[in-house]
Amino acid sequence: MTKPVEEIARHTIAVLVDNEAGVLARVIGLFSGRGYNIDSLTVAEVDPRENLSRITVVTSGTRMIVEQIKNQLRRLVPVHKVSDLTLEGPHVARELALVKVACTGDKRMESVQIAGIFRARTVDATNESFIFEVVGATDKVDAFIKLMEPLGLVEVSRTGAVAIARGGNPL
Repeated sequence: MTKPVEEIARHTIAVLVDNEAGVLARVIGLFSGRGYNIDSLTVAEVDPRENLSRITVVTSGTRMIVEQIKNQLRRLVPVHKVSDLTLEGPHVARELALVKVACTGDKRMESVQIAGIFRARTVDATNESFIFEVVGATDKVDAFIKLMEPLGLVEVSRTGAVAIARGGNPL
């Protein structure tokens, strides 16, 4: 009899930490030292009075691996709170990308039409290229980039996911 294979799922984890030098390196070190992959990482100060920052990490793994990650994060000294937004209820996650497309003629018109469908803004335009700003869920950003590839995709710069729980409760 074979064991059932555990499903690998993507999780968005929010970590409230002291805003001090070396904290991000410790969090990243926890992931790399154990062979866990980081799909997306964003960091920002969220409370200057309390000197707190929020690290949002998107990672993939089995339920057991994600639980290990969260438990190990909780043991780090500058960590105040760890929340798995994927499991703790509804949340909103967004990503921003700047997408450079170099094209002419019909491909130029098609890229502008697709940008309109995705509500991407044109933030720069030359006779040879556009830079579009697209904001949304990661799968929306991925889909936009995929559609731009055959039209002359040159370069992409992405922020990584930021996320917050819905409702009145803080992290």
